Amino acid sequence: MGERERHVPVLLERCLELLAPALTGPGAVHVDATLGLGGHAEAVLAAHPDLTLVGLDRDPQALELAGRRLARFAARTHLVHAVYDELPDVLARLDIAAVNGLLFDLGVSSLQLDEAARGFAYAQDAPLDMRMDQSRGQTAGDVVNTYSAADLARILRVYGEERFASRIAAAIVRERTKSPLTSSARLAELVRDAIPAPARRTGGHPAKRTFQALRIEVNGELAALETALPAALDALVPGGRMVVLSYHSLEDRLVKRAFAERARSTAPIELPVELPGMGPTLRLLTKGGSESASETEVALNPRAASVRLRAAERVDPAGTGPARKGSGGQRPGREPRPPRRPKAMHQPGTPTANRRAGDKNGRSTSD
Repeated sequence: MGERERHVPVLLERCLELLAPALTGPGAVHVDATLGLGGHAEAVLAAHPDLTLVGLDRDPQALELAGRRLARFAARTHLVHAVYDELPDVLARLDIAAVNGLLFDLGVSSLQLDEAARGFAYAQDAPLDMRMDQSRGQTAGDVVNTYSAADLARILRVYGEERFASRIAAAIVRERTKSPLTSSARLAELVRDAIPAPARRTGGHPAKRTFQALRIEVNGELAALETALPAALDALVPGGRMVVLSYHSLEDRLVKRAFAERARSTAPIELPVELPGMGPTLRLLTKGGSESASETEVALNPRAASVRLRAAERVDPAGTGPARKGSGGQRPGREPRPPRRPKAMHQPGTPTANRRAGDKNGRSTSD
């Protein structure tokens, strides 16, 4: 087995632990929405002998390598060339109505980072490509050579959270008037020179945020993720579980919001009990909102350093749920609360008195 096939999946044991309760039943279906080199998929297939895997990836080269790695499981795998926002169409073509598990390992893959010719790494000189699927779409070279200074600055500011976005964009536009920008090394040097010297000394490589922003723009990553998350959650059966590994705050913010919206009640806040079908449809599984890799794992696998893991389980909102906090109603497994003494009309209510039970789900200071 080659070095690529031996890559170390991020937070593998934790992912297996979180997904296992949903995948143990007969006929379980698990979707790896970002198959990559197949490390997570291989472990899931080995742990659950009756499971069927659907693996998606937009990178044909990754699919080929993952196919070799998963060859012994070929009878129960479907490997599909697709982006994760195409999941509903993929499941429909496979005649799969719902799934038991879902895994998203977001961002750029080990294969793409290690292949210098792909242009993802600012530390290695290569053509400015950055496409995860090299069979279609614009390249990073197209972006830096054709976008206006204003559009470049917007991309760098929004997708790269780059505070010197306008300076970098102006430097790119000036440089490309001399000759087109085609080299990742040349772009990295240009970005470095555009950033004030004191700011270069902290925060890693000065071009890191610019390359991240260009990659996200070229591949439409955030737009695809924003579409994919609700569709993926809709595809889960009750009791099904979804795990998402994010590597920067923009991804994690979208995941956090998608989970939080479904982890709270949709019933009117004034009602003392949940109405049937209006309770939360997700139960958050990760403590404190998100989890990160341990120091030990980061030492063994440096690409785990920035990971944020979130996980949730789909629950059935049918039936009358528990009474809400502050309602005085009876909660399952507890004695009824004594009725609350009414306040005088002139006394302001406390801000949290009528807050819904699920409102804090997913709110974490560790984004």
